[in-house]
Amino acid sequence: MSDKPPLLLGLARLIDSFNAHFGKACAWLTLFLVLGTAIVVVLRYGFGIGATALQEAVLYSHALVFMGAAAWVLQCNGHVRVDIFYQKFSAKRKALVDSLGTLLFLLPVCLFLGWASWDYVSNSWSTLEGSSESGGLKFVYLQKSIILVLVVSLVLQGISDLIKFANILTGRMPAVEVKHG
Repeated sequence: MSDKPPLLLGLARLIDSFNAHFGKACAWLTLFLVLGTAIVVVLRYGFGIGATALQEAVLYSHALVFMGAAAWVLQCNGHVRVDIFYQKFSAKRKALVDSLGTLLFLLPVCLFLGWASWDYVSNSWSTLEGSSESGGLKFVYLQKSIILVLVVSLVLQGISDLIKFANILTGRMPAVEVKHG
């Protein structure tokens, strides 16, 4: 008997690993958010110096912290949820509820967001849009692309979760393997 997981579970673990590493890297940007904001405030109010590029870099990082780490937070089951009844459900019933939530809410919302933002992002890329502020960053197109990073990472995490939920529902995987942290 092989210790190698089935192909789809291997794919789910690969997606989980990618989203966890990417999410943790994005989470480290919070340190830059604090330091960057403090420097901007000290420069502006202590020395009367504007730091537009640094201020915009903080905004870019802020977007990446929230949108880049969203799939990892989903993977860790860290999003806010109202689970008055859910907490008492069996592992299979939880997997069924989570599967339905992924299929009926997460994936459609992500696909709509991707569709709705595609022109917004592609137009920005077509002109290599930069900041309208003097001394600002010339990478607005990269900042807008973070929306698509959110969409892709959440869709991938949704697929990973569906694979794991299907394995729980069929009895091929215990429920404890779905939780990460």
